[in-house]
Amino acid sequence: MSRTTRRRAQTRERLLDAALEVFAEVGFGRSTVEQVCDRAGYTRGAFYSNFTSLDELFLAMWEQRSRAMLAGVRAMAEQAAQADVRNVRDVVEHVLRAVPLEDAWYRVTAEFTAHALRNPSLRRVMVAREEAIRAAITPVVEGLLRRVGRSVPDPVALGQALVAVHDGTAVQCLMEPADPEVRRRRLDLFVQVVMAYSEEGRS
Repeated sequence: MSRTTRRRAQTRERLLDAALEVFAEVGFGRSTVEQVCDRAGYTRGAFYSNFTSLDELFLAMWEQRSRAMLAGVRAMAEQAAQADVRNVRDVVEHVLRAVPLEDAWYRVTAEFTAHALRNPSLRRVMVAREEAIRAAITPVVEGLLRRVGRSVPDPVALGQALVAVHDGTAVQCLMEPADPEVRRRRLDLFVQVVMAYSEEGRS
């Protein structure tokens, strides 16, 4: 990698990191290019040499963090062969370790999701990326469930249900981070959903 290419990559990385902080603190809808540049220590020229808009920057951030999460899922899949899973609860606990809950990221994504619902092109991009995440996670869950004697008749439905439970319970955990009962109930709900979308017998 040339020095210029490395410098450009570093600039882009700093802008992405700064944007996450700014979006989380003041809100995506109230953030400006100037605020992101000030936080990163760059000029508007540096911003526009990497991104055309805050929407584009957010989507780059989304892709970056999605890649990191998928890398965690792949690592989990590699560890699955050695994982001690004896029942559905063990399976759920194993999978959830690869999907962290982050306050700042939740605040940003929740607000941007509302923004995307008003913009059909952004909505399509987010749907496609969420589908990629489901497509990566569901086979891992299926493989672990087979080891405890359960099969999944409709993997797509299971994947959508898991995403829905994650999104719905994430805010509860973030609102009450010190309450262990909230996380226990979250785990219980995941177990119930996995049981509902799977059945006894290996496929």
